[in-house]
Amino acid sequence: MQLTLPIFFKKMDGKQLGGFKVWMPLFFSIVMVGGMALGFNLRDTLRGKRDIQAVIERNDRLEQIIDLINEKYVDSVDKDALYQDAIEGILSHLDPHTNYIAADELEEVNEDLDGSFYGIGVGFDVFDDTINVTSVIPDGPAAKAGIVTGSKLIRVGDSVVAGVKMPSDNVIRMLKGKLNTQVTVQLIEPTANATKTIKIARGEIPIYSVVADLMLDNKTGYIKINRFSATTYDEFAKALLGLVKSGMEQLVIDVRQNPGGYLTAAQYIADELLADDKLVVYTQGIHEKRKDYKTNGRHGFEKGKVAILIDEGAASASEILAGAVQDWDRGIVVGRRSYGKGLVQEQYEMNDGAAIRLTIAKYYIPSGRSIQRPYEKGRDAYAEDFITRFQHDVLQGNDSAFSADTTKYYTANKRVVYGGGGIKPDVYVPFDTARITPGISNMLYSDDARRVVWDYYMSHRAELLQYKNIAAFNTSFKCDELVNGFMKRQDAVFRRAVERVLRNKTNYNYFCLQLKAQLARILYRNNGYYAITVWDDNVIRKTVEIMNSPQYSAIIGRQGF
Repeated sequence: MQLTLPIFFKKMDGKQLGGFKVWMPLFFSIVMVGGMALGFNLRDTLRGKRDIQAVIERNDRLEQIIDLINEKYVDSVDKDALYQDAIEGILSHLDPHTNYIAADELEEVNEDLDGSFYGIGVGFDVFDDTINVTSVIPDGPAAKAGIVTGSKLIRVGDSVVAGVKMPSDNVIRMLKGKLNTQVTVQLIEPTANATKTIKIARGEIPIYSVVADLMLDNKTGYIKINRFSATTYDEFAKALLGLVKSGMEQLVIDVRQNPGGYLTAAQYIADELLADDKLVVYTQGIHEKRKDYKTNGRHGFEKGKVAILIDEGAASASEILAGAVQDWDRGIVVGRRSYGKGLVQEQYEMNDGAAIRLTIAKYYIPSGRSIQRPYEKGRDAYAEDFITRFQHDVLQGNDSAFSADTTKYYTANKRVVYGGGGIKPDVYVPFDTARITPGISNMLYSDDARRVVWDYYMSHRAELLQYKNIAAFNTSFKCDELVNGFMKRQDAVFRRAVERVLRNKTNYNYFCLQLKAQLARILYRNNGYYAITVWDDNVIRKTVEIMNSPQYSAIIGRQGF
């Protein structure tokens, strides 16, 4: 299974990649001498007919240098760190997406794209040095044991976690464990002051990648995908079916800030949108023969209007999905130019439990273009190029990103498109810098904002739970109380600064809405948050406007730009 992971080095899929091993040249020599075949085709791996003695000698030099430093250097050194630095130094000469993953990081790196882990199924936050349960996975082990949002954890196993400044990572490690193993938790329920002790058998806890699915209006469905994991397609198919049953006639798929993941997850989702036997993407490299990924019989939504939302953080598998829709003129792409990552990685695990994510091929979307940005000048220049584009194009409202590939490619309807610099949207919508000022950002991401929302939930829990659904909450709940609560938490000096920011009506409305959305997330999970905020999003508003106008057909049917 191939990955198309981008800049945000998230988590790999152990199930699909665990059979592969990567070996440094010394390990290659051991494999050859011992005659061991561990999943590699050694003939292909050693295709360059390198002299094995030369490989051994190169590794002897590395061993000699590190041993010499370890034995003779003036100060003590970490030998393992030297090896890791040497590996990272080698990889630094390759593309920016080939990376080394240390053994102590690999389990965490694997979880996210596995789509699950083993635990009890709660989210929590720390207030006043107390672990507060802020969410409970429906039908998970904690929910079945009677734990509810608002519970306070006092003890996990033999360890007291309240009042001892316990780091969150330590609590997470205590709650996670092997499948069906038991953990004992002591807690205080939100409706009582008495403590309660519960034994919970750990279960498989999903890490959802489809974080929202809802109807924007009576005919427009919305699905938000934040990564492409092993479970993403199944989550998407379930969400799609529910929206179709709700009367959806047109679909918005939001992959903004989605760093990518499994190529096949993007292929299967594209298969729900495109007719049979359509090329979604193909991969090819010096040591990898061309491999085509086509649609094959999934018919979830082949007729209605489609829009894919992208931005500068949409990369890899996100770009495959957007590119397939654009190149087949199946729908419109809206937002800002995508990241520009057209490389495919395989993850190879090493003897010591570490792994290397190695780029093995490039991918090409149906028009034949690669959207990979140039990286020949090195990793620093690659990163600086992105930062420069973000500052110039995103923050200043331009769309003038340099396209290294000036070759013209053509969509199914003969529209001209280009490669070499990400997916250029059919409809450009600039970043709304007027809304996200430093003052508003500092307020929204402050501990006080988190705390005022949580305190309001805890003190009004009974009445909030009376709302029948998100729509009832959205219609009836007024967010001004949350803003007033935030103001009361400020000292005199900062309060004056906050008052100046909120004197602007646009600022006030945005801040108020965001606090309300955070409260809705506690009540209704992510769907609650997005149900409150979607119509305050200028990209979504523009998208629905176009989908409901003749401009939609004009875009995907025009002949050239």
